[in-house]
Amino acid sequence: MGAPTSRAAKAAETEAALKAAAKRVFAERGYVNTKITDITAAAGRAAGSFYNHFTSKDQLLTALLTDMFAEGDRAAEDPTHRSDFGDRDAVRWHVEQYWGFYREHVPEMVALRQAAMADPGFGRRLQEMVTRDAAHLIGHLDPVRAAGIPLPGEPDLVVSVYCSLLDQFAYTWLAAGGDGTGRQISDEEAIETLTEFVHRGLAGTPPVRRGSPPG
Repeated sequence: MGAPTSRAAKAAETEAALKAAAKRVFAERGYVNTKITDITAAAGRAAGSFYNHFTSKDQLLTALLTDMFAEGDRAAEDPTHRSDFGDRDAVRWHVEQYWGFYREHVPEMVALRQAAMADPGFGRRLQEMVTRDAAHLIGHLDPVRAAGIPLPGEPDLVVSVYCSLLDQFAYTWLAAGGDGTGRQISDEEAIETLTEFVHRGLAGTPPVRRGSPPG
């Protein structure tokens, strides 16, 4: 009984080593320029061992993203998580979680962009994964509408704007080295700015109609 267990443990160890090595090499060389042999060399494994676990570099990236989304699902079980985007603290919780998540997974998030650009078909499949993962956020908008505050668009589009905003902002400051001005921002400044922007856009006071007195 010991041998199969040992083989399974060895296989799991090799798979984890390949994933960890891929993240390092993606960060150093970029997804497009990374070869499978680069990954196996960084993992200290024989080149052929890769194909015992993954059929391609694309499949490895998909596995990394699946792990990432599972991590995000676990974060949603945090007792401090609230699903009311009319509540600034709830918005901040989500922004802070995303910012920390992106910071931890910069190699995978950048690889996702590069893979989508290199292969539009693969990019569409990955985008479907992202869309499914974000679908639960639509329910976070229900309390806003229940409070009588009109959304700036259809719920699915609002969620798309929210996800795109956070993704591009995080990419700019955590992956691309900033906006080109040389300015550096702290995590706190980034999180607060995003939180204020999103919360005002979703639950801010509706504009006063022209000709109506303020108040």
